[in-house]
Amino acid sequence: MLYYLSHLGIPLLKGLHVFQYISFRALCAGLTSFLLCLIFGNAVILKLISLKFGQPIRSAEEVHRLNELHGGKKGTPTMGGVLLIGAFVVSTLLWAQPDNSFVWLVVITALLLGGLGFYDDWLKVTKKSSDGISSRLKFFLQIVLAGGITAFFLLSPELAKQAQELYIPFLKEPLIAHMGVFFTFVFYFLIIVGTSNAVNLTDGLDGLAAGCTVMAGTCFGIFTYLAGNFKAAVYLQIPYYYLSGELAVVSFALAGAALGFLWWNCHPARVFMGDTGSLAIGGILGVLAICCKQELLLAIVGGVFVAEALSVILQVASFKLTGKRIFKMSPLHHHFELSGWKESTVTTRFWIMAIVFGLLGIATLKLR
Repeated sequence: MLYYLSHLGIPLLKGLHVFQYISFRALCAGLTSFLLCLIFGNAVILKLISLKFGQPIRSAEEVHRLNELHGGKKGTPTMGGVLLIGAFVVSTLLWAQPDNSFVWLVVITALLLGGLGFYDDWLKVTKKSSDGISSRLKFFLQIVLAGGITAFFLLSPELAKQAQELYIPFLKEPLIAHMGVFFTFVFYFLIIVGTSNAVNLTDGLDGLAAGCTVMAGTCFGIFTYLAGNFKAAVYLQIPYYYLSGELAVVSFALAGAALGFLWWNCHPARVFMGDTGSLAIGGILGVLAICCKQELLLAIVGGVFVAEALSVILQVASFKLTGKRIFKMSPLHHHFELSGWKESTVTTRFWIMAIVFGLLGIATLKLR
């Protein structure tokens, strides 16, 4: 919205020409979402407390020790994702170019998955149980979203060809030049569902998912900016999408919102993001990766999210096949907790790894 201030042509407001630059608006978007979280955070927390949206704690015997570690968190308000996603959406609408279809694709994804997560959280707090909506319903709605995103790309004459190409880090040319409609849908579905659920699994300790999101959002701010700049894309030999440059604004809005939310979510957390925030964040990152053709690079940048998801998959597979568990508990952060690490230690070390993975992802841009 503020982008159009640069086109007013008023002599006294010549300085507004800076609103034309994506880099300037991206930084402003990050700062705006950060400040929105700081300004409205306390009011949102108090409202969630007044509505008695407290976090239920699992009570199964197998997690008895974990409940001893986290028992004091019972009653801490959840659904704090409304603050994070709200700040993200407002900042994006303020600073991004509104006629860019990629921007709206990300915003709609955030709202849909945020709404799904909100309903899931609402069921949990009203039932006072850790059980929310059924996995089948969640899976079905995520399929519908993936189908909509696939249709958005494949029905566009300008986007369809490149959307069906599969790029991998370190290669200049696409590994697969034409995946076809079905496999494109399956690929997009795996990216969106996998990322949203991976972030959801990571959101188990104070500040863990939010801190990792700051780095992932920052990295995709760089990736999308370069992918939308023809000269930079040609120089780095990465896929060029003329619409993706504007997503740098969106990416930094996400990073800023996550950083602002971390102010309230750091240990000891005053609020949890819940599925409202984690499902939306994962969906945002997945769509950002698709829109700049760096889908597989997401696995490197989001290495912490991937490790958390893999730990659950391996734990379940091992127990079903051998009757033995690989980890003391999954997701991975709980394994380290039960190994004697303090919660703050686990979170800080995972943040460090998120930074390392992010830097590795950025480094691959020159390795073609």
